[in-house]
Amino acid sequence: MMDSGVVAALTDSVKELCSLQSNGSGVGVSHKQPFIIGVAGGTASGKTTVCNMIISQLHDQRVVLVNQDSFYHSLSDEILKNVHEYNFDHPDAFNTELLLSCMEKLKHGQEISIPNYDFKSHRNIEPARKVNPSDVFILEGILVLHYPRVRDLMNMKIFVDTDSDMRLARRIQRDTVERGRNIQNVLEQYARFVKPSFDEFILPSKKYADIIIPRGGDNYVAVDLIVQHIHTKLGQHDLCKIYPNVFVILSTFQIRGMHTLIRDVKTTKHDFIFYADRLIRLVVEHGLGHLPFTEKQIITPTGSVYTGVVFCKRLCGVSIIRSGESMENALRACCKGIKIGKILIHGEGNNGRQLIYEKLPADISSRHVLLLDPVLASGNSAVKAISLLLSKGVAESNIIFLNLIAAPEGIHAVCKKFPTLKIVTSEIDVSLNKDLHVIPGMGEFGDRYFGTDNKRNY
Repeated sequence: MMDSGVVAALTDSVKELCSLQSNGSGVGVSHKQPFIIGVAGGTASGKTTVCNMIISQLHDQRVVLVNQDSFYHSLSDEILKNVHEYNFDHPDAFNTELLLSCMEKLKHGQEISIPNYDFKSHRNIEPARKVNPSDVFILEGILVLHYPRVRDLMNMKIFVDTDSDMRLARRIQRDTVERGRNIQNVLEQYARFVKPSFDEFILPSKKYADIIIPRGGDNYVAVDLIVQHIHTKLGQHDLCKIYPNVFVILSTFQIRGMHTLIRDVKTTKHDFIFYADRLIRLVVEHGLGHLPFTEKQIITPTGSVYTGVVFCKRLCGVSIIRSGESMENALRACCKGIKIGKILIHGEGNNGRQLIYEKLPADISSRHVLLLDPVLASGNSAVKAISLLLSKGVAESNIIFLNLIAAPEGIHAVCKKFPTLKIVTSEIDVSLNKDLHVIPGMGEFGDRYFGTDNKRNY
């Protein structure tokens, strides 16, 4: 069985820092980052078995296994004379700086060379192992969760928890068969170094794990759930891996087709409104799904008991004038009699934003707020609007920001400043251009929706 906190852990396992690269035009673009999994546990706990099971089930992805054992320090002739006195399970036995450097390069899409460590000579031998960029990297080793800087690179942290007697039996078999050691030396090493190091360094790192797998490779259910979670994360936009509060509705051919129509410069005003309204309705419905709920039992017309849910009723909408007003009808259609406030923000150059007008429900501080704006571009207006809501006493975690399309720059701006607010969008675009217009985008949404663009005959 899995650890009791595994469901929450699977949700929270994606935490990492954002990294931007400049493309020469002043536009920030986030590079595609791999999914990095750390797998730790005591000696012979079944870490490698778990890793191989994950790799075999991720057969449609490029997965690379990196072993911490490759980063053992090469031993000098002097140390080799008394190698039985050397603690291979201590953190100092590993070249952690090299390990960290290699994992950082892999995370940023660079090729690396990993040492080829020989367990009989206790030295690195040629040739080194070349590792290319990949979709998934699994870093496996007894102490991979011990080092804070290494942990920070991981998207998911796993601890394989196996009975100590079982681990000892496996270690005896492995070291005598694969590494040419006798049983007496294995037992002496275990009592003198392996067990004390496990108690002092390895077991304490268990608290950093997102997921704990009892029984190692025998726990098929745990591995299956992990693989399902990885598949889900790999299918997400990179920004959803960086920010767990960003949600993109599942793309279908219907949604892709509607995006094609509303983005097409040749689409008529009538069709633009029709398909924009359909997409807005989907975004609103998805956003409502993030509201808190309580269970409720009701009686159906057949006299049967049905256990359902009741969503939070203290809800209001706030539209950022004027494009946000296009989303009000969909919200009213989903939430009968909902109160909707207004915020008008005027742009001052490329960065400045001035609050011109606001009309909000008097009791907004006690409500969940659906903030409405179809396009999240630079995020400057959104930050201004959210800051106003917070000044009115609205809890940051009670705000759900709904939009049709979002630029990475806007997501970075909002999520960095408001990490507990939720963003729900139907598509994340590529970037902003020098004029802060979303690319590929769909033009000036308000003008196209309300028919006030005189430059084109929509």
